[in-house]
Amino acid sequence: MACSSKSVFHVPILNESMLLGSKSKEFFSLCPSKHGKAKPSTNSVMSTVSINAHETICVSKSLKWWNKNLKSNMIEIHSAQELVDCLVSAGDALVVLDFYSPGCGGCKALHPKICQIAESNPSIIFLKVNYEELRSMCQSLHIHVLPFFRFYRGAEGRVCSFSCTTTTIKKLKNAIAKHGNERCSLGEAKGLDESELKDLASIGEITSDSPSLYSMGEKFKDFSDVWSMTTNSNSGFLPDILW
Repeated sequence: MACSSKSVFHVPILNESMLLGSKSKEFFSLCPSKHGKAKPSTNSVMSTVSINAHETICVSKSLKWWNKNLKSNMIEIHSAQELVDCLVSAGDALVVLDFYSPGCGGCKALHPKICQIAESNPSIIFLKVNYEELRSMCQSLHIHVLPFFRFYRGAEGRVCSFSCTTTTIKKLKNAIAKHGNERCSLGEAKGLDESELKDLASIGEITSDSPSLYSMGEKFKDFSDVWSMTTNSNSGFLPDILW
């Protein structure tokens, strides 16, 4: 079943400050002191910390399922700007955004099947987005459930989006069959919507002078110039640029 992004659980990872801080906790040896009270044992503290750190590292390594069996057309995204750039540079290729979380059981179960689909469709680009790593960006894009998918295609921009699990994977396959056929767009790849780009820029996820925002502004300016030429023409003929 789908996993709500608001309730994704975490596996804590011990850092240096946590390890040092644990020394202040009371770990007692089995042998009482001469005053009849148990006394803290440094060796006991260090051995306990060592065991806890070892167990945490093992758990952390076992969770890295999202890095296994990746295909050449599966790319991990590490920033909002990288996502914007990849969508724009994809051209006419179909791009599938795969939003996941390391702690989401549904995402983990679906991962092997996505790898198989990616291998069977080498012309499709799969961009993997780690919700935990890019939480601000995902929230700005209104991702509220995991696993979640968004499809982008050339000048059309986003063509569909939906949540999908192993039991409803047919939705993913049907969307690929519908939008994965080769075709040529009449314009540049659109990528994210203008409102989404502005939202990302407002929270500092992308710069306000991002090429995507700039090119979009230029397009509107060009359209405005052409429209002005058309409405102000007294000849009754449309400018040559429109023919």
